[in-house]
Parts: sequence; structure tokens; C-alpha cells
Amino acid sequence: MMLGKLDLRRGESPPPGLKRGEGGSMNPALLSCLLTLMSPVAFEAHWKSLDTRPNPAWFEEAKFGIFIHWGVYSVPAWGPKERYAEWYWHDMKQKDSATREFHEKTYGAEFQYPDFAPLFRAELFEPAEWADLLARSGARYVVLTSKHHDGFCLWPSAQAPDWNAVDVGPRRDLAGELTEAVRARGLKMGFYYSLYEWFHPLYRSDVDRYVEEHMLPQMKDLVQRYKPDLFWPDGEWEHPSATWRSAEFLAWLFKESPAPADIAVNDRWGKETRNRHGGFATPEYGHIPQGALIEQHRFEECQGMGKSFGYNRNEGVDDYRSATALLHLLIDTVSRGGNLLLDIGPTADGRIPVIMQQRLVDMGEWLAVNGEAIYGTTPWAEAPEVEGVRFTRKGESLYAICLRWPGEELRLEIPEESKVEAVTLLGVAQPVSFERKDGTLCIQVPCLSPDALPCRHAYVFKLQTARA
Repeated sequence: MMLGKLDLRRGESPPPGLKRGEGGSMNPALLSCLLTLMSPVAFEAHWKSLDTRPNPAWFEEAKFGIFIHWGVYSVPAWGPKERYAEWYWHDMKQKDSATREFHEKTYGAEFQYPDFAPLFRAELFEPAEWADLLARSGARYVVLTSKHHDGFCLWPSAQAPDWNAVDVGPRRDLAGELTEAVRARGLKMGFYYSLYEWFHPLYRSDVDRYVEEHMLPQMKDLVQRYKPDLFWPDGEWEHPSATWRSAEFLAWLFKESPAPADIAVNDRWGKETRNRHGGFATPEYGHIPQGALIEQHRFEECQGMGKSFGYNRNEGVDDYRSATALLHLLIDTVSRGGNLLLDIGPTADGRIPVIMQQRLVDMGEWLAVNGEAIYGTTPWAEAPEVEGVRFTRKGESLYAICLRWPGEELRLEIPEESKVEAVTLLGVAQPVSFERKDGTLCIQVPCLSPDALPCRHAYVFKLQTARA
């Protein structure tokens, strides 16, 4: 973990501000992470060793990231509703599929998927504008699809000549430009990378050679060029991690690569690894595979604003979730100890659709008021079950996040040993009155006019305790 010139891998002491959390107590997850990264651990190329590595503190504290699916598939930008538009090439090859019917009707049967590449021009792409918007959303990190299952790369990959954004289409290093802009705004930068490719000749004929000659060199090139803060593989399900040589790559990543020492990694390293191996589990639209990582609160839920990750022109306004629904997804995920990776799908010319921009701005406005109930929090193991309320904690503070306005009184069964000394409504200056009645904390909700409400979508009561 790098903090300025401090390298915790060499055993240097962390600065005083990292030694103790709010109220003087050390966050156990942070302590574990710091101790592991400070120790001279040489991770070996097997899961027993690799699984001892904790998630980096920045990832555990960030809670909210932005996923970006952008590539050649953004040109047709179409899929049946409930289907991922970025699977266009795969689906147009399927007999009697809706995508094939759409493709032949719109472009003609002779028009092949690679013919879309020159039309992926990104002529309106302004990386600084993207980075400004992503920062406004309140997200703390970004994950860009460097290469999806079609194999098209957003950087000048030597392993994909004439099938990357520098050689064809935009003729720009899209990955590099966005990385520079995102980091200039203080956000962490990561990359999604598909291990497999649907129609790569070498993958289809000799997967071992594909891994040796194509995949591993590509992955290492991506890391060496951009030194990402997070590496997010996918497309692993056809082979075990041994075939992908995932443990070998991770040992290199942690021990030898120029990536930051506190790089985060997910669990998609082989058909047996989801929710079992790697840094964090990756449930997708709520689908949870069996395994232990989620039970350890090591997970990141990934979802789009609609039903697709890549931009889908077939989705209308009713297919996009409201800002309220997306914020409730974030709140619920964080209350269970996870992160939310919320996807946007830019257009082929490099614009983020306005409806997606509005959702991001709305989320950022809410987080500007209530972010302390999200960032750096942990689940509250003793939280009562209250309909429409989620709980988080940080140091000696508990946060009751109401998914709707609670009315005149909010009643919470808070354990007596959690001595509540003060209650505030985030965004409102005056303290909130409360009392205990028969083991129940009764909070008198302030009478506020609509114009005086501190935010929309959800409302956070902060409970300051003597021991939380």
C-alpha cells in the first residue's frame, strides 16, 4: 500500500491518521489489511497463499464505483430487453435470435460484426468531462472494460493488431486517456478484462497457447502500461483457474508487477473461483454463487441502470431505474458490507447518455449530504430489523438510513449497552430530540417543509453513542 512515499510492504509505520479510527478504536478490517501489507509476505502461486491477502483499505472504504462498458458493441447498441447489448456479436450468430433478425434487417446479412469497428469513432469523447461527471457522482473508483468478449481492446495491444482503438476506429488510446483524467480527479482507476474471446482462432483451437501467447501478455501489458488500482477479470467460466494460470498471474501481480501494492482484485479467475477465491465476490444483478466471500462481507454488487451493461437503444425511460431505486441499492449493499459497482454504457461517439448523467448527479448530491453514512462504514451486527431502514456504523457512530420519510417518530430497538448520547439528521443543523421507552429509542423527527429537507431519496439519522 503506497501512501505518498510510504511503502507499507517494506515495514514502514503508517501515519498517525491511519492508526486509529473515529473514537480512538482501530477498524479491525483496516488493521488486518495494514498488518498484512506491512509484512514481508511473498504470495505464492496457489490459492492457499493468495487467499490470505486482504482487500486493500481504500477498496473497503470506497463503497461506490462506476463500471463502464464501451466498445465496438456500442455501435449497434442493441439487444432484446433483459439481454446484455454487449453480447451483440455472440447473439447475432445464434440462429433465429432476435439480435440476428435485427442485424439482418438493419445492416444486412453480409455486414459482419468487425465492420462496426471503423464506426466506433468516439469523436465526442472528452475524458476530462467524463472524469468530472464521475467525480460528481460520489464514486471513489472507476472500472473500464479494457477488452470484452469480442476481443477488441481500448488500448494499443500488440496482441490485437487492427483490433484495438488505436489501430482502427477512434485511433486513440481510450484506456490511457481516461486513466489520466480519472486520476487527475483523485479517483482510483481499474480495468475489466475478459479472459476468453468468443471467436479468437487460437482460443477455439488451443486454449493453452491462447493463454501463453495472447492472454497473459495482454494482461501484463495492461498492468505495466497503466498500473491499475483494481483488476477485474471476467469470462472465466469455461475453464478452471489452472487453465487460465490465474494464480501464476496473481503472484506476479502482487510480487513483481509495477501495479500499486494495494491493488484490488475480484473473484472471476476460473470456473470454480467465484465467491471462493480472490479478493471480493462479484454478484451480478443479485445473483449470488455459493461460497464464503460474501459471508465475510467481501463483495461488490455490479448492476447497470437498466438491464444491460453496454448501451442498449432498445431500452426506454421505463427500463431505467430511478435515482431513488439506485440509491436504495447502494444503501442496502453497503449495509450488508459490500460495494456497489454501478454501470454506465456510453455511446459509440463518446457521450454518456443524459439519463445516465442525471442519475449520477442525483446520487452525488445525496452522497454530498449523507456520505459519512456510506464511506468507510461497516455493517452493524446488532442492528434491529426495521422495515424501510438500513444501518451502518463507523467508530462510535451508528447510522439509521430511512428509505422513506419516517413520519413524526422513528422507533428503533437499540440495545441498552449502546448508550445513545445524541441524534442528528444529516444535513440539518439542529439536534434531534429522543428518549428511551421500554427498551425502544424514540426519535422525534423534525417537522420540515419540503424546501427544508436536506436531500431526497433517503434520510440518515446519526446516533452518537458512548460505545457503539
